[in-house]
Amino acid sequence: MSEILVLYYSAHGATRQLAQLIARGVESVPGTTARLRTVPRVSTLCEAVEADIPEHGSPYVELTDLVECAGLALGSPTRFGNMAAPMKYFWDSTSAQWLKGVLIGKPACVFTSTSAMHGGNESTLLSMMLPLLHHGMLLMGLPYSETAQLVTTSGGTPYGASHVAGPDSNHPISEIERQLCLAQGKRLAEVACKLDRA
Repeated sequence: MSEILVLYYSAHGATRQLAQLIARGVESVPGTTARLRTVPRVSTLCEAVEADIPEHGSPYVELTDLVECAGLALGSPTRFGNMAAPMKYFWDSTSAQWLKGVLIGKPACVFTSTSAMHGGNESTLLSMMLPLLHHGMLLMGLPYSETAQLVTTSGGTPYGASHVAGPDSNHPISEIERQLCLAQGKRLAEVACKLDRA
């Protein structure tokens, strides 16, 4: 059984919904399962601000999750065209895993949610790719063979699935955004299975 890590941070819930859809896409491939994980918020104060176990949602990621996964889907909301600080903080803690090469050769994809159509979704996706490239992961986009890419008027990019949540983060995930998340999760799982068999 290939296990795909779906790691995300979500401030208002939209990125969590995308992660859940990607996990469904992963699990549509026989022989694969999704492991949903999140990261805690960070604070400008030098003190712990989150409980060790989240009150709701996915458990917090552990560094062993990186070792055990056959592939990774990474998601974050946009913060001025970049991944959110909690996700960046997590990746900044992975030097030991980088030195050991635990992610080298594993497939990965990225996804995001923004408040506006031109709120930095593509630059956020690119920013999330940077640590994955340094870890030696094999990055996968979302090709235009997914025909929803050709007609979307909301989220969806060749760099990865995305969602336009609106200024109050209350826009529901569109049918096209849903289709693209499912397709991205399925594609990631299929590639991970092929690599496992190679």
